[in-house]
Amino acid sequence: MGFWEFLWWALWVYLFIAYLYALVMVVTDLFRDRELGGWAKAAWLFFLIVFPLITALIYLGVRGRGMAERSAAAAERTKKETDSYIQQVAGRSPSQEIAHAAELHAAGTISTDEFEKLKAKALS
Repeated sequence: MGFWEFLWWALWVYLFIAYLYALVMVVTDLFRDRELGGWAKAAWLFFLIVFPLITALIYLGVRGRGMAERSAAAAERTKKETDSYIQQVAGRSPSQEIAHAAELHAAGTISTDEFEKLKAKALS
């Protein structure tokens, strides 16, 4: 295989992978859209199967702006859920840890040395 044949083959492989990526993004957006009815989704899928390239291009032209908005909204939801999970798992802030240790010290549950260790740990 010569250099130009390899270059031509590589170009076609690149275009095929780009096409598959666009197709996956279109199908993902179809199922992400809550405003589009079931029959409309079925029609888009039917035409994506029968006429994949032209349907994908039409979809991107007709619904491209909404596709970007839905993708941004999904990313924002994911970020909020991740932040919420991290806050839940991370526990309390250092000031809350120190306050809790102070309550334990005031109740006599822990000694002054233990309180200072917990305070230093919370501040580190």
